[in-house]
Amino acid sequence: MAFLNLDSPIEYLKGVGPQRGALLRKHLNIHLVQDLLFHYPFRYVDRTKFHQIRDINQDDGQVQIKAKVVQVLERGSGRFKPLIAVVKDHTGTIELVWFQGQKWIQPKLEVGIEFIFFGKVQDTGYGLNISHPEFDRIIDIDPKSLQQFEPVYSSGEVLGSKGLDSKGIRKLIKGLFQSINWLQLNENLPEYVIKKYHLPKRIDCLQWIHFPKKMELMEQAQNRLKFEEFFFIQLKIIQTKILRQQGQVGFKMSTKGDLYDTFYKNHLPFALTGAQQRVILEINNDLTSGRQMNRLLQGDVGSGKTIVALMIILIALGNGYQACMMAPTEVLAKQHFASVSEMVSGLPIQVCLLTSNVKGKDKKQTLLGLANGTIHIAIGTHALIEDAVQFQNLGMVVIDEQHRFGVEQRSKLWSKAKGKWPHVLVMTATPIPRTLAMTLYGDLDVSVIDELPPNRKEIQTIHIKDFRRSDMHRFMKEQIALGRQVYIVYPLIEESEALDIENLQMGYEKLLPFFKPPEYQISVVHGRLKPDDKNMEMQRFISGRAHIMVATTVIEVGVNVPNASIMVVENAERFGLSQLHQLRGRVGRGSDQSYCILMTADKIGKDSKARMEIMCSTNDGFKIAEADLEIRGPGNLTGTQQSGLVELKVADIVADNKILIAARNLAEAILQKDPHLNHPINLPLRKNLNAPDNSQKWDRIS
Repeated sequence: MAFLNLDSPIEYLKGVGPQRGALLRKHLNIHLVQDLLFHYPFRYVDRTKFHQIRDINQDDGQVQIKAKVVQVLERGSGRFKPLIAVVKDHTGTIELVWFQGQKWIQPKLEVGIEFIFFGKVQDTGYGLNISHPEFDRIIDIDPKSLQQFEPVYSSGEVLGSKGLDSKGIRKLIKGLFQSINWLQLNENLPEYVIKKYHLPKRIDCLQWIHFPKKMELMEQAQNRLKFEEFFFIQLKIIQTKILRQQGQVGFKMSTKGDLYDTFYKNHLPFALTGAQQRVILEINNDLTSGRQMNRLLQGDVGSGKTIVALMIILIALGNGYQACMMAPTEVLAKQHFASVSEMVSGLPIQVCLLTSNVKGKDKKQTLLGLANGTIHIAIGTHALIEDAVQFQNLGMVVIDEQHRFGVEQRSKLWSKAKGKWPHVLVMTATPIPRTLAMTLYGDLDVSVIDELPPNRKEIQTIHIKDFRRSDMHRFMKEQIALGRQVYIVYPLIEESEALDIENLQMGYEKLLPFFKPPEYQISVVHGRLKPDDKNMEMQRFISGRAHIMVATTVIEVGVNVPNASIMVVENAERFGLSQLHQLRGRVGRGSDQSYCILMTADKIGKDSKARMEIMCSTNDGFKIAEADLEIRGPGNLTGTQQSGLVELKVADIVADNKILIAARNLAEAILQKDPHLNHPINLPLRKNLNAPDNSQKWDRIS
């Protein structure tokens, strides 16, 4: 028998062919035979257990029943009618419902025929049903399969319509197991690692993960594959960091310099916190080491990251180098420019602003000043990476909200230094849990400002339901009478930008009867406004001419109005925790007591209620980020997808925290002894990291 090679195109597998192959490539990213082998089940059906219909309740979650189809019908009116099947066993009846794929599901549901159904129980308020169940006719099922754990694979309506639902994929993988040469499947972990952690062999894992005969074997396979995923990510990240430290020479800054000392003694607007002093010391140690610094500075909104960044920039200037700070939006760049210019006023320092709106004579003079060294600090947006921008002696790069810039943009900025790589300080106001930081930023050194300035009052957060809206209006009027200002933020509705504007416009119109002009002035800001109009509306609010700013989340990053003391978040149940925390950080910038009001519908779900309770109970960004990670998973946290988080097939950053830490510790230990993985016993590791199918994955996190 001729065996298939693992690197054969997926079309070559029996039962696939060109049409199905194209679908597998497009929808599941399965290009080669080995990609299908590594397409793991996301759960298993215990075929040994069946529920009786009369015993089913809404807490059962997913159930498996044997039942005959009694009736099949469409219910409701309009274009999208759900498909209903009434089924019964000897104990009772229950409805099954499908909202998608009705055309290809309905012909398969033959009245009078007995099926096995598997799906999730739901309480509709009118009784229980099972939504979108999987099903097979009993006569089509191999009796042996009813004595085992059946894998369930991710699919979709398009794939399902072509016979590539979970059942179809399961059939392909069974055929794959009989078609490939298993001798091609090399072990990717050294023998000493397998023995140290008592891991099963790789070939056994792949058989157990797809078709486990016992749950214990499936769990052993999962643990090995989870360890592998984490281990190879950590191996690449840590190797990148070690080789960079060994090979990338940085500008050595041997003194803090007169500018730093003068600023510290005479210009510092407030005393530094202990956390700020600690972080400056950590960064200064990098600058004096002779190695290029690559450091992540985490700090909650309002923790004082900008002042730390400025003091580090002053060290660079004191050693004869230029510095730049890149921000993701023009508003934020202008904000940094204004605050930095004010703080260095009186010092022999030239600061410039460079954005896409700086043009003509102003731009020409700015470019000349950067090139000849008469401008010391450049603050701007992505305009800083344009080819026309050249520095005389760039030594320090500060990047604010790093996840908003791609790898190519950042490297283009760094390449503007001459002779060596500049020192890089990446700042983020999104607190990142330790486990996520290991995966996202494991190649960076990390500093954390975990202390707020002493003059800041803690923001009071209040959850108000819609029926108490009049209380909120009354409170807003009281605060405005005291000279304060108010933000009101509406969520982005992903389906349509037009709906976002409509939602915001309706909210604005509902405010007018309570906040009538000219006594009250309202500024409106959203993504559809032209830049000049948006800036004008923001300036009305920043200058105090407008009492209320009604906005979408365009204000999440980049507005600093110390006089704004109330943040009202409409439909707060639609926001994640990290985004709510970011919005809350827009207030509390001054010395007055500030408030965050979370407005929700009168009835909200369990998860939404939990988010509101967490927000009201703590202002600690790290606690909130940990909770957000547990509720939503890593892929949905602000910015992590852009940062290049490798998609995990089996492992979970939260649930498998212990495995992640063990994998990282092992990777560190191996690379300390053998950073290039040149030792013969580490050959499997080097081969795996350099494999063509891995190179793109690893590049995304480098």
